Parts: sequence; C-alpha cells; structure tokens
Amino acid sequence: MAYRYVVLGAGRQGAAAGYDLASRGNAAQVVMADADAARAKDTAQRINTLLGKEIASPAVVDASDSNALRRLLEPADGVLSAVPYFFNLGITRAAIASRTHMTDIGGHTQTVFEQLALDEDARAAGISIVPDCGMGPGLINTIGAYLVEAFDQPREVRIYDGGLPQHPQPPWNYALTFHINGLTNEYYGTTTLLIDGELTEVEGLTQYERLEIPPLGELEAFITTGGASTAPWTFHGRLQTYINKTLRYPGHYEWFLAYKILGLFDEAPITVEGCTLSPRTFYHALLAPKITAPEGLRDLAVIHAIGRGRRNGQEAETVVDVLDYYDEATGFRAMERLTGWHAAAMLIFQVSGQVPAGAVPQETAVPPATMLDAFRERGVSIKVTHSPQA
Repeated sequence: MAYRYVVLGAGRQGAAAGYDLASRGNAAQVVMADADAARAKDTAQRINTLLGKEIASPAVVDASDSNALRRLLEPADGVLSAVPYFFNLGITRAAIASRTHMTDIGGHTQTVFEQLALDEDARAAGISIVPDCGMGPGLINTIGAYLVEAFDQPREVRIYDGGLPQHPQPPWNYALTFHINGLTNEYYGTTTLLIDGELTEVEGLTQYERLEIPPLGELEAFITTGGASTAPWTFHGRLQTYINKTLRYPGHYEWFLAYKILGLFDEAPITVEGCTLSPRTFYHALLAPKITAPEGLRDLAVIHAIGRGRRNGQEAETVVDVLDYYDEATGFRAMERLTGWHAAAMLIFQVSGQVPAGAVPQETAVPPATMLDAFRERGVSIKVTHSPQA
C-alpha cells in the first residue's frame, strides 16, 4: 500500500523529513506545506530533484487555521509537524478530526502532556499521535529507552547530545541551525529529570562537566531544558537517575552563563535612557547574526548515552554512541537528518500500523531497538558497547 503524507513546515528539518518519507515511506505523495509559498515550492522541487521523480508537491497553509488544516489532512494517511511547538496542540486536534496519524518535532514538554491528554479521542478516531520526536527529545530518548531495556535491573541513564560545527570558530565555538529563541529557551528556565529516584526540577546551564568523546576529544556538558521530555515520568519508579545534558566545544558554556547572569535572557522590558526594550530582544538582535550557521555549513551531531544497572546477576554498563556528519550527496546537515528522520521514521511506523491507536509517548511508541535499526538502515552510525559483554 502506498501512503499520502503531509509535512507542515518546509524549512530545514521539514525538508529532511519529507525526503525521508518520499524515499523510505512507500509514499504515493508527500505534500510540503508552509505559510511561505516559495519555500514550499522550493523544498518540494529539491526533494523531487534528489529522488529523480515527481513525488513531492507544495501547498500553502496557515498552521493556526484549523479548518484549512482539516481540509489538507483529510486525504492524508499521516502528517508530520515541523512548525514551532505552539502550533502542535491545534494540529493534533485537526489530525484527530481528519483521522490522520500525526507526529511532530516538538520541544515543549507541557504541550506534549496536553497532546497526550487527547489519548481517548485519538483512539476513538483510530489513529496514533506521537509527539516530541526529532533528535532531541526524540532519538536521544529512544536510546534512553533502549538502555533501560538493556538491564535486568536498570539504575541510571545519562544522555549527552549536541549539534556542533565541524570546524568551530571562537569565541562561541558554535553555529546556530535553528531560531535563536529556541537556543535561549534551552538555556533558560528549568527541566524535570530523575535524580535519586525522584522527579526533580533542575535549572538550565547548571551541573557543568567535561568528558572525552572520541574522536571529537574533550567536550563540555551541562543541563538544558526540554530534552528529556516525558521520559523521566515514563521511567519514574524504574530508575534512580535519568539525566540529559547538552554537549558543546570547550569555551562555549562560560560565555552563555555570563549572558544569563547579566540578565540578557530576561524578557521583561527595561528602560535605559528613555528607550524601553526586552533584554532578550536586544541580545538576540546582536548575537543571532554572529552565530547563525551560514549556508553550506558542515556540521556534526553527536549522542553519547550511558546506562548502568545489573545484568545477569552482576553490575554492568552499556554505552550507545551516535555520530553523524553533513551529507555531501544530499546537502542535508547532520542535525536535519537526525531530527527529520526520527520523526519521519516514526510516522512510517504509525501509518503502517506498528504504533497502537491513541496518544503515545515517543519513547514507548515502538520498540527502541526497532527505531535504532531504522537509523542503521539509513546509514547512520550507531555503536553499542556492553561491559561486561552481554
């Protein structure tokens, strides 16, 4: 059976997701929908050129227009949202009304819980809703679930991940591949993690450490918000520790901690010499042009995850390493591949009936080993090391 897909948001992550659906999703059609007609057209044409066939088509839609969404989704088997998270609850409702399987590249845990609360409605519609996919929260928590299953008595899971330029430039040693407000939100506020067996609120830009990750060398790691998503609640009662930290090149952390301490992340307007402005708006206006990734940036995406517990009656450790690079053949960045492809792979599982009806946390939607195999089939390097050997 061939399927009809809709991708909402024809930007970078949406383009990678649409390409994956078109090439691996047994697709009859992939509609690339965006509020920007030119972007939708260009992305559809890019996918068609890469695949050498006319399979992607453009559409113009306002993601906040529920009636327009329903009309677009009713002929579709599945929809993938690659638009900002604040649209996703409305898109979820439209997907349920049109009986269309839905996944998204989320990033906001409270919105995810609101989507999961629609479980009964999704079941009644006979479709699945799987929010918060992508690289992080998605793939990293798939790996977290894999590590939980790797032990008879799992105890802790520690996940480190990041998207980095292959050739960092001082002083920030970073290149932004998404909107700068998303970066600030990751560094600001709090996130819920499992610490000493309890659901614990932890502030962003804390718990700094350094670790060696071959072949990249020494990297720094610290808490950011939202990456763990619903996993701490899912594994509450089974684990003592479930922690996610972001990886950066050395030197990055101290800059952004200084910006935070200075108050530049604050959104409340202040008045200076008669001019009233939000510190965050001012900060973004200055910094974004300096760190936004240029076209053609060669990036990499890294995940280093450690699980510990008891296996076969003894203490054991399992480590999962993922390292992906900019793809010269397609022009997709590593972050686009791991983000777009995780959501696309999930939607393929959904439309083919491998995900139960209802609203399901992504870490339990499919067996984690199945998702990791799907990434290996896509040519992504995933290394698993068991100590002692499982």
